[in-house]
Amino acid sequence: MVPFDAVLLIAFGGPTAMDEVRPFLANVLRGRSAPPERVEAVVHHYEVIGGRSPLNELTLRQADALRVVLDRDGPRLPVYVGMRNWHPYLGETLAAMQHAGVRNAVGVILAAQQSDAGWERYKRDVAEAREALHGDAPAVDFVPGWHAHPLLIDAVADQARRALASLPAARRAAARLVFTAHSIPTAQAATSTYEAQLAEGAALVAARLGFDTHVLAYQSRSGNPREPWLGPDIAETVRDQAAGGARDLLVVPIGFVCDHVEVLYDLDIEARQVAERLGVGFARAATVNDHPSFIRMLAAVIRSHVGP
Repeated sequence: MVPFDAVLLIAFGGPTAMDEVRPFLANVLRGRSAPPERVEAVVHHYEVIGGRSPLNELTLRQADALRVVLDRDGPRLPVYVGMRNWHPYLGETLAAMQHAGVRNAVGVILAAQQSDAGWERYKRDVAEAREALHGDAPAVDFVPGWHAHPLLIDAVADQARRALASLPAARRAAARLVFTAHSIPTAQAATSTYEAQLAEGAALVAARLGFDTHVLAYQSRSGNPREPWLGPDIAETVRDQAAGGARDLLVVPIGFVCDHVEVLYDLDIEARQVAERLGVGFARAATVNDHPSFIRMLAAVIRSHVGP
């Protein structure tokens, strides 16, 4: 058994102030072309939600809460955070770990479902950051997937219950349950377990909530408009539900573990506006963020990976 001496939480990253938005978007694109109007639209999204993303702050809160649980229940390992697209970058964090003498880290990718755009790209980024440190960086061994872990399902269901409670009591039983996740190209989805993992997780949460039916929608697509991506889009789903007589929607962003621009703008503003125009109530569940059950899940998967 490898003697692990640290935990590395790996996340997307996000701008923490308005003047960081354009450099951050340049990092996300990394040389890939994007229509200038699309870039300007995303810049405007950040302006509307306050000029920053809460993702970095929330990820650091997740790390702080995880440290407390690991210190209490074990394994007692230091917890580091590395981001793909903003400070602390993966390279910066791995260099700090190297300086601290870390040799073998448990890697936790903060994405519940697996796809090339998620897990595989993160793994490549870690490998590239380690290579840039000339082979002296800590080894990173990744925990296996946790999309259906009971504690994750607990956390998502609890956040959904809180959102449901915001609807008038007399209308809660008739609310329609809609799960959302980031859309990806269908060609990429065909070579991954992304759709199947989303479907499994959504079914588990729906059962926990006592809903007999639910739908899965996608959001935040980008890229070539001529390339097919997973659907239906959340706006289309809102319209379909309204046409089917829905009075209220309970929207659960199961594909995200932190509130950020694609939740705060794409759901709370764009999708909500569609619902409001159609006279449909729109209750959006918070992502798991630093929910205690999610933090206990992170500790559990780390503990299982480290072994006795």
